[in-house]
Order: sequence, then structure tokens, then C-alpha cells
Amino acid sequence: MTTVGFIGSGMIGSTVARLAVAAGHAVVLSNSRGPDTLKELTGELGPMARAATAEEAADAGDLVVVAIPLLAYNSVPVQPLVGKAVIDADNYYPSRDGHIADLDSGQLTSSGLLQSHLRESSVVKAFNNIYYRHLASLARPSGRRG
Repeated sequence: MTTVGFIGSGMIGSTVARLAVAAGHAVVLSNSRGPDTLKELTGELGPMARAATAEEAADAGDLVVVAIPLLAYNSVPVQPLVGKAVIDADNYYPSRDGHIADLDSGQLTSSGLLQSHLRESSVVKAFNNIYYRHLASLARPSGRRG
């Protein structure tokens, strides 16, 4: 069984966590407010889910989903993600994140920025271009068509 770590448990993170549990995977959830604020979500998800710090979620995950405001990318723990796949669900919104020169100039993409922070991880972009409700409602079990 794969354990999926989550750094960020908002709309996208919690939706992907629900889908992961439904597919039989354990999840370790974190957010910026601390594990105690995730009791309701972990209670809803059941015994396959637990709350933790970002460092613990990164360490526990066989793969890790990062779904946080991009301005907080440098808060993602580096060492526990060495050698791991990191799914980047972040989007850049200058009105929320402030202007990031390398992104504004086209020097880097948002995933490139996260990859520069996580030099020894494999960052892959996913889940950033779908509305969280569509992500939940359009999910299909493995092998099922349409």
C-alpha cells in the first residue's frame, strides 16, 4: 500500500486525500495551522488517515502532494523529500502570492521554482488545472471507462 503525504489540506489537498483513501491508500495530512486543526477531516477519512506536521507528512509519504499557496514554497521540508516524487498542485497568483521575479520574467515556472527548492526530488505538476469539485465528481475507479 502506498502512503501519500499531503503538505496542504485545503480544497485540492483534501479532495485528493479523499480519492487516495477511496483507492485504498493511507494518507498523512498536514497544513500550516497544525495537526489539531485536521481532526474533522481525518475523522471523516477514517483509519487510513492521520494528521501530522509538514515534516512528518513529507517523511511518511511514499509520494507527497504539495497543495499550498505558492508564496509558501520554501516552507516545504527538503530533507524528507530527497529521492521522492512530489506532486505539485500549486498555482501562481501574484495578487495572493506577491510578485516573484523569476516567474514574472518567465525564467521559471511555478513547478520549476518548487523544483529549485527540492533539488533532490522529482517534482511533477498535477491537479492544478481542475476545479476541486470536478476532481471529486469526475474520478473513476481504475479500469473503468467514461
